Amino acid sequence: MRTFRAQRATFRDVFAVGEFRALWASQVLSVAGDRLALVALTLLIYDRTRSPLLAAVAYAAGYVPYVAGALFLSGVADRLPRREVMVGCDVIRAALVAVMVIPRMPLDALVALLYVTTAIQPPFDAARSAIMRDVLPGERYALGAAAMQTTFRLATVTGAVAGGLTTAVVGARPALGGDAATFVISALLIQLGTRARPAAAGSGPNALGQLAGGVRLVLGDKSLRTLVMLGWLAAMYAIPVGIAAPYAHALGGGPAAAGLLIASVQAGAVVFTPLFTRKIGPLTRLRWMGPMAVCTCAALVPIAFHPDLAISMAIFALSSVFGIYQIAANTAFVERLPNERRAQAFGVANAGLVVGQGLAFTAAGAAVEVLPPSTVIALGGGLGALMAFGLALRWRHMSPVVGRHSAKHLRGQAPQVPLTGQAPVHAVRSR
Repeated sequence: MRTFRAQRATFRDVFAVGEFRALWASQVLSVAGDRLALVALTLLIYDRTRSPLLAAVAYAAGYVPYVAGALFLSGVADRLPRREVMVGCDVIRAALVAVMVIPRMPLDALVALLYVTTAIQPPFDAARSAIMRDVLPGERYALGAAAMQTTFRLATVTGAVAGGLTTAVVGARPALGGDAATFVISALLIQLGTRARPAAAGSGPNALGQLAGGVRLVLGDKSLRTLVMLGWLAAMYAIPVGIAAPYAHALGGGPAAAGLLIASVQAGAVVFTPLFTRKIGPLTRLRWMGPMAVCTCAALVPIAFHPDLAISMAIFALSSVFGIYQIAANTAFVERLPNERRAQAFGVANAGLVVGQGLAFTAAGAAVEVLPPSTVIALGGGLGALMAFGLALRWRHMSPVVGRHSAKHLRGQAPQVPLTGQAPVHAVRSR
């Protein structure tokens, strides 16, 4: 029997796979472009209106339409070949973002186009998440997921800073043009760098039938529901992103400061996600999920003491370090999903997260109308910590069940899990 040490994969093994390199490079381009455009558009609206609520609603526009697409379109990535789904989504989004570059485009039209563009993103995300398991078998998937999430955070940092600086120097439309170009290049990378695979589920049920099956798969078990809610806690510790513009204004900063604050929300995890995945074993990652979820929210409470820009960035970065508990949920979830329902399950799990983020951003923006931004962030962190503590207690009694499945996997045995089995949830968007 092979030992765990013999099966331990490395990041070099992961990047030696050509298809993974194509998916990874596609993510670098598209995520950085998306974040650059979203930050630029949010700052543009705040600059014109000086309304924290409208700025938060604009930022939420990059998330809220994701729900409809995640629920009703993600199943397309099960019924159609996943490479063709990704390429098609990139081409359509490139065209939509290109329209945003038209001069004198009204703000309401820009937000509407952003809604439509975001609604087309879920089938792309579901297809990429689903195909990753085919490209990277075994423990290499965990490292590949870590590399993807690190890339997502790093590209978010780069795009956020670039969005703030670009808006401050040359305006928002160049940022939108750059985003359109990234979609075109991403489509080429996927088309040329990944191989064609047949559809996983064939014709199957219609979209509503697939949605119902996905909901039953994701929410049909007490253990699974607990893990879904642990993932959805991201909405609470992401509040600083939704009100970054008014928070930066309260600190005496402008667009560049807002971009730096948004970047800091991802910065800590950029450094520690590879280390967490490479050095910490799978079972230990699962046991640490609950305590880390509590810490990632509680770390935001000191914002109530009105720290300056540098200390605020350090606090946001620390919170993001603990937020890497999501990588354990991602890995365990995909190992237990049947291939023919994988994309729809990703869509359902991600839809709930995005609903939470959109509501949290909008509520935080409304609260900032009457409370200081620092108070709103601290309250959100405190509430999230209380929720995480309750969920951590529930997870403590469920983790041994998942641990037994994980131990089988480490010994090279295929886990036998029913459709409503004890499967952790992927609750972090891959883009």
